[in-house]
Amino acid sequence: MKRNLVFVDWVNLVLGIALVISPWVLAFPAGAATYNAVIAGLVIGLVAIGAIVAFAQWEEWVNLIVGIWVLIAPFILGFGGAATAMWTHVVIGLVVAILAAVELWGVTRQPAAS
Repeated sequence: MKRNLVFVDWVNLVLGIALVISPWVLAFPAGAATYNAVIAGLVIGLVAIGAIVAFAQWEEWVNLIVGIWVLIAPFILGFGGAATAMWTHVVIGLVVAILAAVELWGVTRQPAAS
């Protein structure tokens, strides 16, 4: 499986780290926002490391799902009123989901190697 978008995994790694540290850097309220940021950030970061080491298409599916979760989590978990936590989740979730979708599209649209 040929792949040209390795930089996407590095961006996801940075985004995962940013999400993990965001509760302390941006002073999220204690509770769901903090737990979600740490857990989802760790998943995004670990999947990105796995994709950097040995790419597999399932890793992008995981990042797509986790990115969508991070995007909608403030509204489902009830911390949408905490503006900083909400916007951090929405922006990082949206970027991770879009990057995963683009990478999946690129991988599935490439012709088979001969």
